Amino acid sequence: MSRAVCVLVVLAAACSTENPPLAVLAPEPGEELSGGDTTVFDTTGEAFSRAAKNLTFDGREEFALGDHFFNRNWVTAPASAEGTDGLGPLYNATSCSACHFKDGRGRLPEEEGESFLSVLFRLSVPGEGAHGGPMPEPTYGGQLQPFAILGVTPEATPAVEWETILVEYADGTTEELRAPSYSFTELGYGELSVDVLISPRVAPHLVGLGLLAAIDEATLLALADPEDADDDGISGRSNLVWDDSAQHERLGRFGWKASQPTLLQQSAGASLGDLGITTPIYSSQECTSAQQDCRDALTGGDPELDESKLARITFYMHTLAVPARRDVGDPEVLAGRELFKELGCASCHTAVLETGQLAGYPELSGQTIRPFTDLLLHDMGEGLSDGRPDYLAEPREWRTPPLWGLGLLETVNEHTFLLHDGRARDFAEAILWHDGEGFASRERFRALERTDRDALVRFLESL
Repeated sequence: MSRAVCVLVVLAAACSTENPPLAVLAPEPGEELSGGDTTVFDTTGEAFSRAAKNLTFDGREEFALGDHFFNRNWVTAPASAEGTDGLGPLYNATSCSACHFKDGRGRLPEEEGESFLSVLFRLSVPGEGAHGGPMPEPTYGGQLQPFAILGVTPEATPAVEWETILVEYADGTTEELRAPSYSFTELGYGELSVDVLISPRVAPHLVGLGLLAAIDEATLLALADPEDADDDGISGRSNLVWDDSAQHERLGRFGWKASQPTLLQQSAGASLGDLGITTPIYSSQECTSAQQDCRDALTGGDPELDESKLARITFYMHTLAVPARRDVGDPEVLAGRELFKELGCASCHTAVLETGQLAGYPELSGQTIRPFTDLLLHDMGEGLSDGRPDYLAEPREWRTPPLWGLGLLETVNEHTFLLHDGRARDFAEAILWHDGEGFASRERFRALERTDRDALVRFLESL
């Protein structure tokens, strides 16, 4: 009898003599409240788009305005509608929500010829750029932009091909993983550097970001163990990055490599890189010297997204609520929860954290949250390496992604693609890609009986 089945049986009687009875499992108090008092109970296709439950009336007005700007489509300058023009000249999407549809997660194209609308490619070359960050590729800059306004040449057309990798469980059953390889055609400004470093990034879902911003730096630093002093095989590290507003180094906590220190900078950076829209923080287009048509294009103002609108988008990003967990008392979910701990998953995916005091956001302060992340960098092995450093983050290192809300991904975005580039099609595949610091947990998962593997996945689907 497997451990998961044993847990199910003990709720009514006792397990066989081969498996001693386990303690009766039950949900922990408040376990369903992933975002503490901010949690919303919504299992619909709008589950990622709700305001924090405890937001004030005035806060909800600000949230609605931020929602409007987040979903607004930008157009080419000049346009009759003031404050809505300035798209591009080079861009990845025409609105924030085009990548983060319903505030959810993007995916790689599934059909031949489909656009890479919610996936971007970071570009750099070896060497250290400004303030210790990546060195942009000299012709195409720091991000590939496949679209352009009229009169400007798009940078390139990306494509993906897949290689199948067969993984066998201890019970003899198999799982097919898919490994992506990328190519670029129709390069608009000549060849990429021979030593270019390319990192694909899927747009993540946006729930709970303000709560992650509210965690004290001291809390995150206490979770770090860069030298693996406790000898558990886990050596999470902090990324230290440049804050362009404050003009000093800070702890990174947002983005796939924890390369952004604040949601303000994350929003402004995405505005410029993804939409080609300038802000008070990034007031100039990133057209390289090779892109004269980009440099000559008309703009929509200086800046195109003013301080008040950027502030409202940032408020919106802070106050998007986390949906509550489902089925927390289900016996299979409870069994999966225990396996999650026993396999060592919680060593990186920290279940419970406390927020500190975040100025301007009393609703997010002093909350007990369940994000299942430590926001630290971990070595995930060569199979997931992008070959590209990002500040202190090495090519094999990725920030532990929060798991809250992922069980509703299929409901909201009609797919279940996971990991930084969406290569994993479900939770099991994502686990099997773990290596490096995740190797031991992956091998324990691979050794489980089918019923136990199903219980662990069932737990993850409840998040």
